[in-house]
Amino acid sequence: MKLSKSEKQSNSGSYAVITVLACILTALVACFLTLFFVQKKWNKYTRLQDLDAYIQKNYYLDLDQETEDALVDTMLKGYVAGLGDRYSQYLTPDEYQGFLTKESGRTVGIGITVVANEDGYPKVLEVQQNSPALEAGLQVGDVITAVQGNDILEYGYAESIENIKGEEDTSVRITIRRGNTESDYEIVRKTFDIATAYGEMLENQIGYIRITNFRENTVEQFLSALEDLRNDGARGFIFDVRDNGGGLLESLEKMLDPLLPEGIIATATYHGGVTETVVESDAEELDLPMVVLVNQNSASAAELFSASLRDFKQVQLVGTQTFGKGVMQVTARMPDGGGLSLTVATYQTSVSECYHEVGLAPDLVVELPEDFTIGISDRAEDTQLTAALALFEN
Repeated sequence: MKLSKSEKQSNSGSYAVITVLACILTALVACFLTLFFVQKKWNKYTRLQDLDAYIQKNYYLDLDQETEDALVDTMLKGYVAGLGDRYSQYLTPDEYQGFLTKESGRTVGIGITVVANEDGYPKVLEVQQNSPALEAGLQVGDVITAVQGNDILEYGYAESIENIKGEEDTSVRITIRRGNTESDYEIVRKTFDIATAYGEMLENQIGYIRITNFRENTVEQFLSALEDLRNDGARGFIFDVRDNGGGLLESLEKMLDPLLPEGIIATATYHGGVTETVVESDAEELDLPMVVLVNQNSASAAELFSASLRDFKQVQLVGTQTFGKGVMQVTARMPDGGGLSLTVATYQTSVSECYHEVGLAPDLVVELPEDFTIGISDRAEDTQLTAALALFEN
């Protein structure tokens, strides 16, 4: 049946009206939703404004700019803390710059690690390579008795340690007791590379590589140690990630690449269940026996390093149960110059479950002596390292 011209015009007009009504309805819904979310946000910030107004009016002291800035920083830290996630945090501009320096594998200072001795004075446990302290002649076992002429016990231990720290190109005077002799050292604080991976050959040609963190400069240090030990005839490797709290996933990937076979090594699962590959390897791999030393402080990237070697090379883990951090943070710069470190995903190897809040169970459980300090105490007392070396004999 054919429609008359007037009927066609009538239908066309109806379609136009329906289209206009649909557009109006869509606009109304959009406006309503916008107003709803704006009102929700407005209510949130109104609570803050009300709180601020009350403080400004009733606090018994005048608020200077330093206090105002502290209020804002604390507010931002508290906002992120409201997530209830211990790994997410707001960083002030100064903290963010410190974070960037730390992740690069560099630090500012004199380069020593200390612990209180039986008399309450700081005893030097470690002198960092390439550090101002090493250049000045400080040694492991030195006892610091004074900082800037102030006796440690009189001035306070924590305060004295804090005074050793400082900005680049500033100096600090410390008094060292070595044996029965005391000497003053004027040391200029510098920025220097932290040794986060270093190796040595152990008995029976077993290469040992200690990895303390996964920083930007760790990759070069690790690959250099690996190559040197292989060139020296290493017939196996022990990778020590005890007390390693993790670090950069990018560095981890570059360190695993020469050890593992080709393929997808690890994946991350983001908001909404979106999964992405975060670690993969090429075909080149290390064809030598390996063992990994772990403990309760091996966390995050250190655990992924261990799990990857276990899953793809059947490497045995020796030590104690690991920490159990299988979540990933991204740290972004904020407009105010600060930073936001936010948990964005869980991660795991592509063949095993996520170990978050669980940790990795070692194949061979070995406890350390009660007073043993890794990297400081006599290596002959390192029961975990001894157990790892014994595996190569079998």
